[in-house]
Amino acid sequence: MMEPITKYSRSIESAAAVPTAVREAFRRAEEERPGAVHLELPEDIATERVEGNPVKVSKWLRPVANEKSIELAAHVISQARRPLVLAGLASNRNDGVPPALRRFVSTLGMPCFTSHLGKGAVDERDPNWVGTSSVSRNDIVHSAVDEADCILSVGHDVMEKPPFVMWHDAQTVIHLNYTTAQVDPVYCPQYEVIGDVADSLQKLSDALQLCDVQWDTTRAKQSRQKLDYQFESVESDLRFPMHPLRVVHDLNNAMGPDGIVCLDNGLYKIWFARHYRTCRPASLLVDNTLATMGAGLPSAIASKIVNPTRSVVAVCGDGGFMMNSQELETAIRLEIDLLVLVLRDDAFGMIEWKRKDPLAQGFGTAFGNPSFAQYAMSYGATGHTLARAALLEPLISECFTAGGVHLIEVPIDYGIEPTLTA
Repeated sequence: MMEPITKYSRSIESAAAVPTAVREAFRRAEEERPGAVHLELPEDIATERVEGNPVKVSKWLRPVANEKSIELAAHVISQARRPLVLAGLASNRNDGVPPALRRFVSTLGMPCFTSHLGKGAVDERDPNWVGTSSVSRNDIVHSAVDEADCILSVGHDVMEKPPFVMWHDAQTVIHLNYTTAQVDPVYCPQYEVIGDVADSLQKLSDALQLCDVQWDTTRAKQSRQKLDYQFESVESDLRFPMHPLRVVHDLNNAMGPDGIVCLDNGLYKIWFARHYRTCRPASLLVDNTLATMGAGLPSAIASKIVNPTRSVVAVCGDGGFMMNSQELETAIRLEIDLLVLVLRDDAFGMIEWKRKDPLAQGFGTAFGNPSFAQYAMSYGATGHTLARAALLEPLISECFTAGGVHLIEVPIDYGIEPTLTA
């Protein structure tokens, strides 16, 4: 049962096999691509005494890319007029890769955009960051992506939501990753640089610095200007229920550069991916592969356990929150400091947005809700119901100062759909 959904699944058949089985399980879990493994421990084996010693961790280094592939990639990029860097999942995962990617982007001045799962790989205060592809096409950043003649795809994995649609030879795409590209209908790179990502970026940067390159970054900078304008102008938007971008803006201000935001799954996720400004790796956690509703609160609890000194917020829609709301008890029992924002629109907003057919739109997506503030208090948390937009940012700061588990119910109005290109 577990084999199709894990990287490695094994039933331990004797106590003597425990040391090697555990060592192999951790090795498989940590190697590219990191993921879950499964060991089954039968009850009769669990009662046996183990005489063997643990198997020591082996010392190893990741293979480095072939020099010819580095030279070829450097030549292709140097010949481009409007190159872009895409920071994907793997660029945001290893401690050594984000610093290497940031040096690469800043040294060469090459515009960089991110996928959902790549947010934080580059500091989004850097002027070379030009946006996040919150959807696969027709987003703000895609005005630059569509005109790019070469995309250096760093760490992209097809398990991610496609950050752009590749029309075969319309663009030159260089796949730079630990593993070879998995070709699919929207991702079929012409070149590959396979090996340790941080090492490949450094060598590629060295090679490009020897070339006489002049790139046109006009369209990329225009994308960034649109993002900045939307983000800054929403501060004066006092509509209530709140516009989702105002929620993103106020939470971003209150969190600071070190906070961790854990998103559940809903329409607000598009706004957070596009506009929330991340400064550190893995500081905006987006469940964007299976997109499982109910993931926000548990991932926030785990994030706080792992990072006890950092501020952590779970952002949930009302539908997703009610699928795992009982985990409030877990947070209280563990005595952690945690803030939960519940964005209330009394509907499955993402489903309403995706239903384009006028005959089907809105059918079966509306539902009733409890008072989330009172619901939180029934568990022993502190509940708040937001009364107007201007109060959100100071209330978030008050919750962090007070400590403990807090829930803020935020009435929200998505409108028809997220504004993609305006």
